[in-house]
Amino acid sequence: MSTTPSKPTAAGSLLQRQLKEINTAKDLSGISVGLVRDSNVFEWEVSLMINDDCKYYGGGIFRAHLTFPADYPHMPPKLVFQTPIPFHPNIYPSGELCISILHPPGEDTFGYESAAERWTPVQTPETILLSVISLFSEPNEDSPANLDAAKLLRAEREGGPKEFRKRVRQCVKESLGEVD
Repeated sequence: MSTTPSKPTAAGSLLQRQLKEINTAKDLSGISVGLVRDSNVFEWEVSLMINDDCKYYGGGIFRAHLTFPADYPHMPPKLVFQTPIPFHPNIYPSGELCISILHPPGEDTFGYESAAERWTPVQTPETILLSVISLFSEPNEDSPANLDAAKLLRAEREGGPKEFRKRVRQCVKESLGEVD
């Protein structure tokens, strides 16, 4: 849940600066960011335009909200894809992204991730969004949020039917407003 502080905070000032940096960066093609509401720097609207060269998701335009906690950068934001939600091994059916760098700092109580793989305050919205773009190029089926997508991707990579690719192509079409 985001907060809208009544007075400027260190986190709010940092986010304003980072938003401006992303919007003026020349090397971030395919990434567009803005505020969901002008009055709340803690909630960003993101559009990711996936390069046509991407094996599965090429040509798609996926929208998400990136919501920052009041104690950012000490705690990670949450990225949730909006409708249509991409069919992807690392995106829950609810749209929430599952990626190590957005997991709270410290050791993983289940032992799947090291503390070095999890959130650290050196991460920025830019590094997060570049990691998300990378996940569209190389989904991680070993740590799935969407088991169906992970199973279909694994089967396809092992020479099975191209069902994953078919579902993703439909997802890309929906992201462009094309409905079959």
